Amino acid sequence: MLPLYALSTHDIDEAIFHVASALEVPVLVLALIALAYVIYELGSFAIELRGRRTRQFAALSQAAERARLALWANDRPGAAAAVRGIARSPAMADTLAFIAAHARTDGSDHELNKALADFDFDAQRRLARTRMLVRAGPALGLMGTLIPLSPALSGLANGNTAALSQDLRLAFSVTVVGLMIGAVAFGLSLARDRMYGQDLSDLQYIAAVISDPRPAEAVVVAPGPVGAMGYQRPAGGAT
Repeated sequence: MLPLYALSTHDIDEAIFHVASALEVPVLVLALIALAYVIYELGSFAIELRGRRTRQFAALSQAAERARLALWANDRPGAAAAVRGIARSPAMADTLAFIAAHARTDGSDHELNKALADFDFDAQRRLARTRMLVRAGPALGLMGTLIPLSPALSGLANGNTAALSQDLRLAFSVTVVGLMIGAVAFGLSLARDRMYGQDLSDLQYIAAVISDPRPAEAVVVAPGPVGAMGYQRPAGGAT
């Protein structure tokens, strides 16, 4: 029974070794795809960030007030035009258009809440792409590191220093690429989470102002002191 047990163990070891060897090329290809994708997401983030540099609360509140006054005059196209310029993404523009089209109608509270929830869901879906790379990048880097170590050790045992050097070079290079993918994706996820949260907060504010049932002359938007990052707080608001 002992030789049979030893033979079966050897066969299992060989099968695992061949499976790991077969995964080397797919892992390297996936690592390159992940690297290209995180570079693409980094460029997309730079474009998104550029559109948010001019954000000011004063412009936001004034646009919301103009839209509210337009709705009091039954001018829905005017309300949509008033808030169109403060959109910082296509998804935000679509939600603003929906708010202007459905505010202060029968059942509008539920419709606006649903539109805001859908905007948040779409933002979380976009965030999931980089959040996946936070885990996938280091995982691919670790697999790309461990897989070439087996032939590297074999080359060391056989005295083949050229093969040993090549395999170790590949292993360490994939490690660096995987860690870089994870680090960049983590930074993008944190920054986008804050940006999309700010967009949702602005949409909630606009929806509340536009849906305000008070007469047009009852609400006056007063400019407040300018805070950090160009954010202008309402007068009398919390600091």
